[in-house]
Amino acid sequence: MRKGPFVAMSVATAALGTALGSLALQLRAHGYEQYVESVSTFSVLMYITAALVVTTWVRDGRPHSN
Repeated sequence: MRKGPFVAMSVATAALGTALGSLALQLRAHGYEQYVESVSTFSVLMYITAALVVTTWVRDGRPHSN
């Protein structure tokens, strides 16, 4: 497979994770503690997804054995 879809997906999910992490910090600063845990969890989930996409990209680039 080409590198394009893997790179685009990993960058997009990492950017979403960063945006959600920033949102969680802003929510905590403004006193919306009841939402911070959910947003933080989703932020971490986006970073894990980005790491899994990169792992898939690396594994796809290796030669396949029959």
